[in-house]
Amino acid sequence: MELRKYIFRRLIEIAIIFFVILTVLFLLFRLAPGDPVTRMVDPNMTPEDAEHLIEQLGLDQPIGLQYLYYVKNFVTGNFGVSFHYGQPVADIILNRLPNTVLLFTTSIILSALFGIFLGKIAAWRKGESTDTWMTIGALICHTVFLPWLALILIWLFAYKVGWFPLTGMISAEVWIDPEAGFLEKAWDIVHHMILPLGTLFMIHFGSYLLIMRSSMLDTLKEDYILTARAKGLEEKTIRNHHAAPNAALPVVTSVGLSLAFSINGGALTETVFTWPGIGRELVFSVSNNDYPLAQASFLLIAAVVLLANLVVDVLYAYLDPRIRYE
Repeated sequence: MELRKYIFRRLIEIAIIFFVILTVLFLLFRLAPGDPVTRMVDPNMTPEDAEHLIEQLGLDQPIGLQYLYYVKNFVTGNFGVSFHYGQPVADIILNRLPNTVLLFTTSIILSALFGIFLGKIAAWRKGESTDTWMTIGALICHTVFLPWLALILIWLFAYKVGWFPLTGMISAEVWIDPEAGFLEKAWDIVHHMILPLGTLFMIHFGSYLLIMRSSMLDTLKEDYILTARAKGLEEKTIRNHHAAPNAALPVVTSVGLSLAFSINGGALTETVFTWPGIGRELVFSVSNNDYPLAQASFLLIAAVVLLANLVVDVLYAYLDPRIRYE
């Protein structure tokens, strides 16, 4: 019952925070330099036509009235029409979101599994060469500059060796081929995904390994580990069934938040690899003052991050019986 009250209270807090974010985003985009109309129209357009376009977009209204329309449209699920694409923002996001979820969810889950597995081994063998090399490798992966790593992988494996495509998510010749089957198209996506997936895997993997190693070292000092050893349990059993599950709790938090933040598509990754996801659209919309698309993208990120924090907190209570919410 206390957990239900905690969830209800948190939902109210999330609603308030989200409304503040919604308001701040509206003001920030209106105060930003630049005019969206000048970026989306023909340079030969007459001033009269430009004014008519501004009137159609509602940008000639007082900012207070624009804000009221903005909140009303959001509540009714109308995110507007993209200034650049001329399509409903909701359709654009729904079209790009699966691409982002596919790439980033896969990379985070794989890196978390490998990070947890190798992190517990590194902690168990603290001070040995295995621990040293794993820690050094994790630090390098965790601190490497992502765009640099991405460009190196593209240059080496796509340009020099030619094993993978340079950019994009699909090959047009495969998808327009009427004889191409499901497996061929699926492999085409996987083939394009390997380099960006490998880049993200290396970045996240180092972080999870270091977190798991640190948490595992603390867990091994707990009294119940000493008790398990006093009972004569095998070292492998103590490591995998007693220490590792409890040590993985901080990793669960990190994975949950990483999944939430991945909804923005990792703007740098998607831009470098020309991956058609939310992150790339976010960069494009901000650069071109596409207010509706940029605002909807940021609000989506904010909503997912806020809810992910709540899910992680609730999940903690189930994973660790010692945690109680009041």
